[in-house]
Amino acid sequence: MKMKRATIWQLFIALVCSTGLFAQTKPNIIWLMAEDISNDLACYGMKAVKTPNLDALAATGIKFNNCFVTNPICSPSRSAMMTGMHQLQINAQHHRSNRDVPLPINIKPFTYYLRQAGYTCVLGNELVKGKGRKTDCNFKHQPLGAYDGVKNFGLFDQLDVIPTDGKPFFAQIQLVATHRGDWWDEVRQQSKHPVDPNDVELPPYLPNDSIVRLDWAKYLDQMEYIDNEVGLIIADLKKKNLYENTVIIFIGDNGRCNVFGKGYLHEPGLLVPFIMNWPKGIPTPSVNNNVVMATDITATILTLAGIKAPANMDGRSVIKNDFNRIFAFGARDTWDEILDKSRSVYTSQYAYINNQMPWVPWDAHQTYLEFYRPAVHRLRALKYGGKLDSVTASFLQPVKPAEELYDRKKDPDQLHNLASNPAYASILKEMRGTQLV
Repeated sequence: MKMKRATIWQLFIALVCSTGLFAQTKPNIIWLMAEDISNDLACYGMKAVKTPNLDALAATGIKFNNCFVTNPICSPSRSAMMTGMHQLQINAQHHRSNRDVPLPINIKPFTYYLRQAGYTCVLGNELVKGKGRKTDCNFKHQPLGAYDGVKNFGLFDQLDVIPTDGKPFFAQIQLVATHRGDWWDEVRQQSKHPVDPNDVELPPYLPNDSIVRLDWAKYLDQMEYIDNEVGLIIADLKKKNLYENTVIIFIGDNGRCNVFGKGYLHEPGLLVPFIMNWPKGIPTPSVNNNVVMATDITATILTLAGIKAPANMDGRSVIKNDFNRIFAFGARDTWDEILDKSRSVYTSQYAYINNQMPWVPWDAHQTYLEFYRPAVHRLRALKYGGKLDSVTASFLQPVKPAEELYDRKKDPDQLHNLASNPAYASILKEMRGTQLV
């Protein structure tokens, strides 16, 4: 059973913005941010993976099918989400840059506004791997302390501990297991039901190779690990009688760490899961196909807290009845030692990518990829042995196309570039004209 969109949004606004009952209905908010994942949960149709806790959140909340981050690399993406502004607007587009440069005085992290409204802002949680304390923003900041943007640059009030003092709280918790790390083998070894490589379904641009299949299975093992962490957090909320009035938001910080994923403007790099659950505020579940940018989640959190978003914020609250995003804008710039510049525009049907440095190939032999992309090494070896076709060898092209255009509905794996197809000339012109600089 699905609730009509307008009814859900009206319910949100009534609960959150009611002046008479505001003190009782003001929700707690938890933002769970998983590292390096695409839409690879069971509830999004991923084969071979078991994610019962996240599936349950989606089944009893709102599952968004078209949520895009603004950058396929962690720190620019997180910078945009922390401010609700596209990273190009705040000079935060280059990975791990400008850490000593304050934001312009008229731009604040969204936690600044939450704290002004009486929220206690918490970073991390002891129930998750590494305690989930990552911030990773490309502007001057500190994890804890006051913020004024001049002498004080703290983002959160405290670490790990969800308060039970009756006041509203916001908690941002990072789920690190899905990020490539030396724990992947350990997680798989300790799993009671490691994913069978023979059961995984690879995208068509990856070869049916045992090493590639095993690597994909290990990735899904990590997905199951973070799903269990989500279950632990939910159980803790219930134990503390906080669950019913806590909004849980789940999202990826960027796409999966694999071919055409993290670091690239194709769907596996930008399209991420977005689930919102609030037992007290969403009595009937729904599925939402609207185009959403991750900065919209920032604005949504302010709306949930009864705060008017600043006028200069790019993000727009998805729980307002007038929300209607047509375009999602992505950008890829410098990542470690690889200088690059690409821009993307996504709609519900089309994807456009402008590669402004096409001479920089997708396989740029970046150090990060050399260590953390087993599939890339297999692609190279199989190509050398003459065992790849044009589709599975596509990532290894010596140059990128200057422009890419895909029909997302007819070609979800983005295999057929329509940029030179005369039948799509008008679409190409429109998408080209909407891109950010």
